[in-house]
Amino acid sequence: MAAPSAPPRRIVIENAAIATVDTAGTEYATGHLVVAGERIESLGAGPAPEGLADVDRRIDATGHLVTPGLVNTHHHFYQWLTRGLATDHNLFDWLAALYPTWARIDEPMVRTAAEASLAMMARGGVTTAMDHHYIHPRGTGDLSSAIIGAARDLGVRFTLARGSMDRGERDGGLPPDFAVETTEGALAATEETVRRHHDASFGAMTQVAVAPCSPFSISTELLREGAALGRRLGVRMHTHGSETVEEEKFCHELFGMGPTDYFESTGFLGSDVWMAHCVHMNDTDIAAFARTGTGVAHCPSSNARLAAGIARVPDLLRAGVPVGLGVDGTASNESGELHTELRNALLVNRLGPHREAALTARQALRLGTHGGARVLGRADAIGSLEPGKLADLVLWKLDGLGHSSIADPVAALVLGPPAPVTASFVHGRQIVENNRMLTADEDRIARDARTEARRLARIAGQD
Repeated sequence: MAAPSAPPRRIVIENAAIATVDTAGTEYATGHLVVAGERIESLGAGPAPEGLADVDRRIDATGHLVTPGLVNTHHHFYQWLTRGLATDHNLFDWLAALYPTWARIDEPMVRTAAEASLAMMARGGVTTAMDHHYIHPRGTGDLSSAIIGAARDLGVRFTLARGSMDRGERDGGLPPDFAVETTEGALAATEETVRRHHDASFGAMTQVAVAPCSPFSISTELLREGAALGRRLGVRMHTHGSETVEEEKFCHELFGMGPTDYFESTGFLGSDVWMAHCVHMNDTDIAAFARTGTGVAHCPSSNARLAAGIARVPDLLRAGVPVGLGVDGTASNESGELHTELRNALLVNRLGPHREAALTARQALRLGTHGGARVLGRADAIGSLEPGKLADLVLWKLDGLGHSSIADPVAALVLGPPAPVTASFVHGRQIVENNRMLTADEDRIARDARTEARRLARIAGQD
């Protein structure tokens, strides 16, 4: 007979403002939260219940706001090595300028870029990250395992969107021919990645999605078969869509229809799909996303950096479309932080037709937490602070110079300067303390990233 398992150890957080981001938007001006093992056990107003057993740690969170951990829904980690280049380009020109360099990445570069990208996000409140990695140059090692290993070592919950491209320059695409896969090879490698690494359980730390890159770098066959593969394996699917007016023109010229109609014709819309950007969408496109439950990763900083335009986020939300936030690659959002996207999402959308009625501070926080969890298909487990959910949460320090005179803690977090992260927990494990990673040597990662960025520039410059 097996011995009974030991009761989970508890962490008690008290005296904090709490924004649960649950369905009702419940908030506590001063409250408590109890973590038991990897889950949230209880939370509410005032101090924690007396007499709790097995308490390992008590945290006095006076002056802090506790929120769910931020959820990043779109990124390209490898781009950490090419920040600050092609700074005055639109999307197509930017891709044409950088693809020859990106096509030279290898496994050590990808591993280091993943560590840097993850550490930068995690120290800024991200507890669940994703990476859409679609460049797999021949003979460069197991890039998917390198990325997943970095997330595992840093302790960040993670979705790898195993990307692919099979339309090189020879076939009218943008990437160099040696940086794309065959259609059959891409599908087989994606399936192998899912079978090796995807965890479908409630508390999964690693999941995998099927993610052909974009209409102008993949064949219709890869998109259609990718959708079929994702549904056969029971995993989510991801791609870029409706990012620029140039993409709209490309789709009409090549396929005789706009991006949304093209995606739907291949089976790449649905409640198991989310799309990055979705800037240039008409009312019919938005209705198709709402009807099918297709999600959106909104990337305001990248959209501005590449002059792509302003996504219709208020209209998407009003239609019931799931919307989360994305950093996007750090070659088009050099800060590499998601918490700045809370502010940028609010400000950029107020430049659109809805003006001051576009988004509120609480809607922005919801995009970065519960909205992202919905987009990744994990709203049952993360994205809000509720008993039984996984203990992914952040303590933001709001009593310092940058925030102490803003009475509303959510407004302080969203509209104020980037708030210091006193503590961040993933699966009940603390990974950040006082804005520093506990699970990685940031200085070592910075040195390695500089070395690998210089090596990539040197290799790319020789060809």
